[in-house]
Amino acid sequence: MSGIGVSGSGRFLRANPLIATGGVIALLIVLIAVFAPLVIPYPADAGAATHPEMALQAPSAQHLFGTDQVGRDLFSRVLAGARVSPVVALFVLLISCAVGISLGVLAGYFGGITDEVIMRITDIFLAFPPLLLALAFATVLPANLTSLTIAIAISWWPWYTRLVRGQAASVAGRPYVEACRALGIPSWRILLRHVLPNSITPVIVQVSLDVGGVILTASALSFLGLGAQDPTPDWGLMVAEGQNYFTTQWWLVTFPGLAILVTALAFNLLGDGLRDVLDPRRVLIR
Repeated sequence: MSGIGVSGSGRFLRANPLIATGGVIALLIVLIAVFAPLVIPYPADAGAATHPEMALQAPSAQHLFGTDQVGRDLFSRVLAGARVSPVVALFVLLISCAVGISLGVLAGYFGGITDEVIMRITDIFLAFPPLLLALAFATVLPANLTSLTIAIAISWWPWYTRLVRGQAASVAGRPYVEACRALGIPSWRILLRHVLPNSITPVIVQVSLDVGGVILTASALSFLGLGAQDPTPDWGLMVAEGQNYFTTQWWLVTFPGLAILVTALAFNLLGDGLRDVLDPRRVLIR
């Protein structure tokens, strides 16, 4: 049986290389983030160190991605950035899932006035584009990574509430849940043991698809000066700092921009592959 399972997995990966491609790139990014202090060639340059005499040097064997406007090694800062944007995305999605899944399960299971109140509040947040709503909250909060995380999470949780609410409502009407109610089992046990576990499969797919979107949103807000602040090695901030030099020192914008692109693409490929595994009919989540 195990041999069949392994061969079946291999055939699936060959037929649909999205998971393999996205997974390998995503794993590489995670490894860089975890072991960044060991692989960064110039650790001090990932922080507040400055070397004015080495400013704006083109890519070379000594500095693979060149140096920035204050002489810091850009390759070191791009690698260190793997510990910023993806970590922001992780915390945004953790907060969004914690809030969205909880409210969605309650709305779907209890229905009635509980469902109406939760979903009408959710609809208010969904009436605004996520980036615009995050921008509004980030503007009134102090410009730092904590505020950035909170601002994006506020705009992201309603998607999970709506997604889980539909699943929970479907599970709540199934015979085994009705049997649990008839036996007098407390609602909180039914929610935790039956409704929640059977409602979160679409969330797994959606989270993997949303990682790239959150990273792009965080980078956009940092680009506007509403997120990370120098000397934090944030990719969006590096693009913003290098935009004035783009026509002459192209590397300042190109390499951080490629880091954003590759990371977002990797998690999107991984999410598409997981959707094919968990939902063969490829029904759109949103």
